[in-house]
Amino acid sequence: MSIGGQMEEPKLGGTETEDPQKLAEFQARIDSGDLIERDDWMPEAYRTGMLRMAEHHANSEIVGALPEGEWITRAPSLRRKLALIAKVQDEVGHGLMLYRVAEDLGKPRDQMLRDLIEGRTKYHNVFNYPVPTWADVAMIAWLVDGAAILNQKTLADGSYAPYVRTMRRINAEEAFHFKHGEDMVLTLMSGTGRQKQMAQEAFDRWWWPVLMFFGPPDKESRHNAPHLKWRIKTASNDTLRQKFVNRFVPAALDLGFRIPDPNLRREDRTGNWLTSPPDWDEFFRVIRGNGPCNAKRLALRRLSYEQGQWVRRAVTGQLGLSAA
Repeated sequence: MSIGGQMEEPKLGGTETEDPQKLAEFQARIDSGDLIERDDWMPEAYRTGMLRMAEHHANSEIVGALPEGEWITRAPSLRRKLALIAKVQDEVGHGLMLYRVAEDLGKPRDQMLRDLIEGRTKYHNVFNYPVPTWADVAMIAWLVDGAAILNQKTLADGSYAPYVRTMRRINAEEAFHFKHGEDMVLTLMSGTGRQKQMAQEAFDRWWWPVLMFFGPPDKESRHNAPHLKWRIKTASNDTLRQKFVNRFVPAALDLGFRIPDPNLRREDRTGNWLTSPPDWDEFFRVIRGNGPCNAKRLALRRLSYEQGQWVRRAVTGQLGLSAA
């Protein structure tokens, strides 16, 4: 899974009081393509922006495992069950790696977990939608992970070295997830009429949330400029969204899907596929906590956090156990 452009804007205040020469030298390193290590000097706003990026991404990986995890016991075959178990395990592992990156930027992991379940930090909007059929599991692995790969390939070209190295490892595993999803979609669309109908209905449910995956339009995304300046991001929301549409519209049509957009058309001059705008009011409603499954997803994370409290305390030596 991945992140879109959905974090709060990093506060750039504070750089004014930092050494102008250090700021200039730091920007020169960014402009020359250098990678910044965790112990290198960096502006506080860069550290804050990178921390929020990694934390949001980690939250999204952990919460993103929940809707697929619901289907492990209901997978249609042992082969599909094993593949889904492996995928969910991978997603949770991605979250742990990303929390480690965020910890090195100055925020304790327990604080990140508590901020998530108490609603102080966000995760990706796309994981707040229901997964009513097995075809929805297929669409998550095909459409959502396909969008994730497009986004994360650009993040692997960023400027913060620990995040870049983590992204390269995650991207290798996401490629397998996408192939897993592609295989499921091909199976459904080569199957019975009922299977094709189920796949189309799932496609209709996920098409618009996935178009929102990359975040709001560039003109409404205030943090695009500082993120691009420092190579925290290397491509804008609209650029990534258009790349996704250009790749997946032809793929979906070739498989026999109907795109749920009456205004879909291909522009002769550029060759771009043009879509209707997503419902951005819905997007902002969901990321503010009012989506179809926000409460359910956070309730499961809260339960996991509370039930795992004793394990964390034991590992850190806080239980005060005495020898028998």
